[in-house]
Amino acid sequence: QVHLVESGGGLVQAGGSLRLSCAASGRTFSRFAVGWFRQAPGKEREFVAAITWSARSTNYADSVKGRFTISRNNAQNTVFLQMNSLKPEDTAIYYCAADLFGSGANISSLYEYWGQGTQVTVSS
Repeated sequence: QVHLVESGGGLVQAGGSLRLSCAASGRTFSRFAVGWFRQAPGKEREFVAAITWSARSTNYADSVKGRFTISRNNAQNTVFLQMNSLKPEDTAIYYCAADLFGSGANISSLYEYWGQGTQVTVSS
């Protein structure tokens, strides 16, 4: 079992930055790929970014490439999502999810464990 807790969300103006954190407890976190997904009101959940357990590979949605960076610190059992140049369309609840020995895929059903989410609101 892995317990995930997101933090770092908030209200920011367009063009600003936020850094989300996903803290894990439970099973050996370093064996898990971690993904970030988001869900805006009235929309389906969508993939944002993912990182493999070794951090050798990352994957990004086209909509965030060049603006968001995913990283991890396995010693701290934490994965980060640095979000720069935020846009109003980035407004959503952001969730982190863990996939044991995963490849960092953009398919939400592959991820076994999910956090409760953190709200990100970008004002225009």
